[in-house]
Amino acid sequence: MKSKKGIVEVPAIHCYLRLSATRILFFDYLIRLNFIIMPPKNTRPHSSIVVDGDDRAPARSMLRAVGFEDADFKKPQIGVASSPSDLTPCNMHLGDLAAHATNGINNANGKAVNFSTITVSDGISMGTAGMRYSLVSRDVIADSIETVVAAEGFDGLVAIGGCDKNMPGCMIALARLNRPAVFVYGGTILPGFLPKDKDEECNAMDIVSVFEAVGKHAKGELTDEELKEVEKYAIPGAGSCGGMYTANTMASAIEALGMSLPGSSAQVAIGEAKRKDCENAGAAVLKLLELDLKPRDIMTRKAFENAITTCLALGGSTNLILHLLAIAHSADVDLSIDDFKEIGERIPLLADVKPFGKYNMSHLIRVGGIRPMMKILLDRGLLHGDCMTVTGETLAESLKDEKPYPSYPDEQDIIRPWDQPIKATTHLRILRGNLAPEGAVGKITGNEGLHFKGTAKVYECEEEALVGILRGDVVAGDVVVIRNEGPVGGPGMREMLSPTSAVAGRGLIQDVALITDGRFSGGSHGFDVGHITPEAAKGGPIGIVKSGDQIEIDAVANSINVLIDDDEYAARMAAFKPTGAGAKRGVLGKYAATVATASEGAVTDKFENLNS
Repeated sequence: MKSKKGIVEVPAIHCYLRLSATRILFFDYLIRLNFIIMPPKNTRPHSSIVVDGDDRAPARSMLRAVGFEDADFKKPQIGVASSPSDLTPCNMHLGDLAAHATNGINNANGKAVNFSTITVSDGISMGTAGMRYSLVSRDVIADSIETVVAAEGFDGLVAIGGCDKNMPGCMIALARLNRPAVFVYGGTILPGFLPKDKDEECNAMDIVSVFEAVGKHAKGELTDEELKEVEKYAIPGAGSCGGMYTANTMASAIEALGMSLPGSSAQVAIGEAKRKDCENAGAAVLKLLELDLKPRDIMTRKAFENAITTCLALGGSTNLILHLLAIAHSADVDLSIDDFKEIGERIPLLADVKPFGKYNMSHLIRVGGIRPMMKILLDRGLLHGDCMTVTGETLAESLKDEKPYPSYPDEQDIIRPWDQPIKATTHLRILRGNLAPEGAVGKITGNEGLHFKGTAKVYECEEEALVGILRGDVVAGDVVVIRNEGPVGGPGMREMLSPTSAVAGRGLIQDVALITDGRFSGGSHGFDVGHITPEAAKGGPIGIVKSGDQIEIDAVANSINVLIDDDEYAARMAAFKPTGAGAKRGVLGKYAATVATASEGAVTDKFENLNS
């Protein structure tokens, strides 16, 4: 740092970002008066290495072939990562959104470069062996984005995600790369209606409606023709699953983290608002380059607490825990499952949304989306308002003009008042006990009670459980145990939406619990406990449970136990021979060999675990 005639030249902007909001205002004032001179920003720290200089003529030649002109080589190169695909309605429109992001970048004097990553569809593969690849795809997406951006020397990134794993996959990559970036959510789907219910919003359908219709059909409550009607009309077009399932949960979390533009998480997939969001995101990355504001400047420990707090109040998916742990790991932020427990004890459940409530995301959008909720939490001192966002403003600054929700219950009944919550503390419970010494995650709203004691009915995989439930083997008072579905045992930690929906469809949602070392879809509801750690394949005690054992789950004491005496427990554990990894080769084999436990976010780059 040099001083000349009382003028201070600051070598970098990072010190600026560490200042308090008050000090930032004073700092800006000094800059305007020329008492502080900021050096010219290097907005091309990575692309300049790739394209500048005579020796880089071959690189420029390759780029000219794809449309670069002389002026483009002097512009920041901004990658646009998306996963357009006919595979799933969640992603079918992302190519169009990527084009709008491209326009936003180019119009802001950047040079956009588009590339694609993969997606898979949980809704299509659910209940089959293909679902083993779902969680795996999160890490494939992260690895592919990191690979392209780092290899090609992009200076910044717009990442667009539609389906569940797109979003955490993108965010893991953004955290690893730590280059100015904005995430864009592809948007939620509109609800489906049967022709006879067009004007009956209470009968709005989504993909979970179809899964539950399968259970009703098995019970004899729906005819073949009625099941087909639900199948035909539940999914009307583009967008992610409509409730506060994993996609909408993660979109909300990312906005609360500060990594997407205001309102991005609460927009329908098709419409001018979402297209404009993409254009604005493209322009925002250029501003972030000017500010030298990077993802790890935004994704701080406080920002993760904001994301957790917001999503718990909204009734988010159990996958929130798995994915935020993974993103935090990539951002080098210390976060554990116990942080969700601690924060959850002071956050009520306020949103009456699916899967356990009445409404979907499109209804929430109509009354204001998630930002009024964030303002409620901020005003009560439950969010950190000093966290930076991709707008270049703090969270408090971005929320200062936010209007409240319409009044409850006269004008809306989706968001409850603070003193009339659906549940006084979080619905996401971190449970421990002799069945889960390293933790488990329960999704328990209180609608199904807070305590369950029942008889174990053990299945060695999801398919066996689904057959048993649909056949009528599972009855009131049972605890369905599904094991060998963990990150290693699956491999891939399948979601148990088919079994939980079958339980609901057969009318047993109040009378049957389900536990697993796998995980749940955001669409699952009932007395469900997943992420049981250690998993059966790694020697976890869920592997010693026998049909007929009594299992007790307490969502107040946050415990889960098999009720056998200590000597019997020890004898079973001593005799237990775990199955080990469910695959040895290929993508699944590599995943099983590298994946950490669910309680650690099921990350695949925690290399200290590899020899354990």
